[in-house]
Amino acid sequence: LKKIDFLSVKTASTPIETQKPLVKNKEAADVGVHFYRSMIGSLMYLTAYRPDIMFAVCACSRFQVTPETSDLQAVKRIFRYLKGQPKLGLWYPKVSLFILEAYSDNDYAGANLDRKSTTGGCQFSRRLISWQCKKQTIVATSTTEAEYVAAAHCCGQVLWIQNQLLDYGFNLMNTKIYIDNESTICIMKNLVFHSKTKHIEIRHHFIRDAYEKKLIQVLKIHTDDNVADLLMKAFDVSRFKFLVVNIRLLNL
Repeated sequence: LKKIDFLSVKTASTPIETQKPLVKNKEAADVGVHFYRSMIGSLMYLTAYRPDIMFAVCACSRFQVTPETSDLQAVKRIFRYLKGQPKLGLWYPKVSLFILEAYSDNDYAGANLDRKSTTGGCQFSRRLISWQCKKQTIVATSTTEAEYVAAAHCCGQVLWIQNQLLDYGFNLMNTKIYIDNESTICIMKNLVFHSKTKHIEIRHHFIRDAYEKKLIQVLKIHTDDNVADLLMKAFDVSRFKFLVVNIRLLNL
C-alpha cells in the first residue's frame, strides 16, 4: 500500500465489483504496462496467504498485455479492499487432526472474452491448506463438462497432497471431494462413457480411476455451502463475507 501511495485511500468491502465485468474496450485509454504488472506481481505474492483476493487478482492478471484504465481501477479496488482488511489471514493451530477434504466448483463461461470457464478448488485439513483459481484451457459446451474438468483439477491436487503426506506416515485415502453438480457426480461414478463426455480430453478422465481405486469419494453439496465459490466469481458483500468466514480466514 505504501509503494503505490494507498495508505490514505477509502476502503472497499469486496475486492472486485459484481456489476462491472472486466472486458476489453477499444475506446478506453491504455495505462503504463510496467506499473500495472508491478501491482499484479505484488498482489500475486499476497495470494499465497490471502485466498479472498485470489479470483480478483487472477481476473485482473489476464489484462497485463494491454491494460486499460478500467483494468487499473479494478486493481486499485483490490488494494482498497486490502486497506480495509490488513490483518485477515490463515491461522494454523499447533494441534490439529489430519482430515483431508476438498471442494470443487466452476464459473461456467465466466470469461467474457473467450467464454471459457473458471475453475475453483480448495483443500482442507481442518484448515485451508491449498487453493486454486484457473481459467480452463477448453471451451466447455455444458455446465456438466465444466464441472467435470474442475473436479479433475481438484482431484489432481488432492492426490498430490495424499502422496506428500504419505512420506510423513499419514494415509489419507478415500478423501471427500464436495461438488454441487449431480450430473458430474453421476458421470464419475458410471464407468460407461456418456455421449456428453466423449469429446472431453482423456487426461481429465483419470478422476474416474481415482474414484474406482477409492483414493477419493465424491459427495453432493448445496451450491450455497460450496466454499470454492470464493475462488471463481465476484459476489455482493453479504455472500462474500459468508464465504470468507467459512473458508476460515481470521483477523490475526
